[in-house]
This record gives sequence, C-alpha cells and structure tokens, in this order.
Amino acid sequence: MRSGVIPSLMLCVFGITTGEFVIAGILPDVAGDLAVSIPAAALLVTAYAIGMIVGGPVLTALTARFPRKPLILALLGIAIAGNLASALAPAYEVLFAARIVTALVTSTFFANAIVIAASTAPPGRQASAVARLAFGMNLSMILGAPIGTYIGNDHGWRATFAVIAACCALGFLLVLWLVRDVRDAIPATSAVAELRVFRGRDVQLAIAVTAVANAGLLMVFTFFAPLVTEVAGFTTEAVAVLLLVYGAGAAAGNLAGGWLFDRAPMRSQIGLLGGLTAALVLMWAAGAGPAVAAIMVFVLGALGFSVIPGMQARVLTTAAAAPTLAMAVNASAYQLAAAFAAWLGGRVIDGGLGLRSIYLVAAVATAAGIAVSGYAWTRDRRRVPA
Repeated sequence: MRSGVIPSLMLCVFGITTGEFVIAGILPDVAGDLAVSIPAAALLVTAYAIGMIVGGPVLTALTARFPRKPLILALLGIAIAGNLASALAPAYEVLFAARIVTALVTSTFFANAIVIAASTAPPGRQASAVARLAFGMNLSMILGAPIGTYIGNDHGWRATFAVIAACCALGFLLVLWLVRDVRDAIPATSAVAELRVFRGRDVQLAIAVTAVANAGLLMVFTFFAPLVTEVAGFTTEAVAVLLLVYGAGAAAGNLAGGWLFDRAPMRSQIGLLGGLTAALVLMWAAGAGPAVAAIMVFVLGALGFSVIPGMQARVLTTAAAAPTLAMAVNASAYQLAAAFAAWLGGRVIDGGLGLRSIYLVAAVATAAGIAVSGYAWTRDRRRVPA
C-alpha cells in the first residue's frame, strides 16, 4: 500500500465535510449578503441534507459495480463544481441548488472511500485504516469549520467555499496520483439484493436511532452562530474560536464513546444521550453567559459525538450483508435529522419562542432518541437465542 493513500482520502473527507459543517459559522453572513432571514438561510442545511438523503442510498446502490477509483474521482469533480457554484452564487436560489448538487455525491464518496481504505490496508489493520479516514471528519470540526468561519468573517463567505473547492481539488490530484483502482473490494451484488438487508427490524431500529437521537444537537449546531452571539453574548469574532472548542469536544467524545461502546454498548448509548439531554436543558434553564457557555460548548460537542461510534457500529453489525449500502443509508438518516432540525428550529424562531428555546426543543428531541434506543435495547435483552 502506498503510504499516501489514506492521507489523500482523508484530505478529501476533510474538504467535503468542512463544506457541510462550515455553514453553521457563516450563517448570519450568508443571510445578510443574500437578503434572507436566518431561518431561510438555515434551510441551506436542509438542502444539503436532502441531497445526502436522496443521493447516498440511490447512488451507492446504482454504482456498486463501478471501479472505485474512477468513481470517487467523478464524485470529487462534482463536489469541486458544487463548491465553486456556491462561491459564485448570485442569488439564494442558486446557492440552494448548489448545496443540493454537492450533497448528492457526499455519502457515496464516503462509502467508497471506506471500501478503498479497508481494502488497501495490511491484513489485520483495516479498522485502523478506516479510523484514520474518519479522522478527516473530526478535523473538519476541529479545524475546517473554525478556519472556514475565520475566512468568511475576514474575506466574505464566498471565499470560504472557494477555499473548500481548492482543498477538494488538491485531494483530487492526490487521489489521481496515489490511489490504485479497487474492483473486487466487495462481492458484486445487485441493488435489489443489497436492499433486502433493510427488511430486518434490528437494522431499521439502528438507523432510526441515528435519525432521531441526533436531531437535537444538530438543531443547536445549525443555529450555533446566533445562539452564541445573541444568547450567550459572544462577539461575532469569537464564533470561530467556539467552533474550535466544539470540535475539540467532538474529537474527545468520539474517542471516549468508542471506548465506552466496546464495553457496554446500549447502556453507554442511553447514558450518554441522557447526559446530552441534561446539558441541553441546563443551557436553556441557565441562559448561560459567556464563561459557562464556553464550557458547555465543549460539553455539548463531547456528548453529542460520543454516541456516533456506537450508532455506526450497530448499523454495521445488524446489516453485515450489505455494510456499504447500510452506511450510506445511515448517513442519509443523519442528514434527515439535520434537515428536520433546521426546519424545526426555524419554526421555533418564527413562532416567537426565541432563540434560547432552541435548547429546550433540542432536549425533547434527544429524549425521543433515548426512547428509541431503549426499545432497541429491550428487544436485544428479550431475544431468545436460536
């Protein structure tokens, strides 16, 4: 295996995921420049989510027989074009469409990048290779979103998307140079055959947990910039730093969550979701000022991302017959939660409840995730071995 394969794929993941997350830091700038409301601008998150919801399962199933390298290069090309279109968008409607086009290829790229990473790793090190690839997403939270927000504050939000396009273009060149084709990474099957895996109730519940349990935190993240400025009292310049704090919490939570799930899967998931619910209620009740809010931003990031490894592991375990397609569908479930969160948060604000109430509504949504997880756990414990 060429030593640069995983880093090149990780750079691509970093660029594409930064394009998804950075909107939270530049939302007010986009709204002001395009003369739309904050709730309307938040629908750009919904647009991206819709693209992933539709594009992920459909493209992954339809391209299952395609050679991996040409496929991911084509997907990267679309991502580059979508981010350039976002940077040059003359109107809100054009930006909305560009976000959808970019999102259409995201889940399929991730699924195929995972296949390549696992298949090119030495025997016994496939999991480490996939973990290194996934670290690109963590980096997009820790570095990508804060840097993108900083660029947007200083040079305008269009510059942010232009830099993301350049990052993806660099990743394209590295993949072209370093990554070999992978034709037989997974057995060739039909799309219909792979779709049969979703008949299982355990698979359905695993994906439902992803869709329901993440909606609360995604709602807070969508309105991150206005929440920390208008509710917590931070300056606009502090948003990028706070995103860095949030990303650091997410990275720490991701590692801790994986460790916990290895030891007590469902008990850990329910406990961590309970902690996240409590933290959201505390943010609502306290109306935290800057000092407390800065600490809670880290806590929310840590608790929110601590549940992700277990959710992914459960999907992979319950859908072993079609893991690549299952991961694409699970990513779509996550984006469904993002779309719903952005829409519901906008309705909360437009309904006159105020930004601060976002925290309480998010806590209720997270509690619903606890209920679904509890039901799945009950099924596990009642199952009679064959």
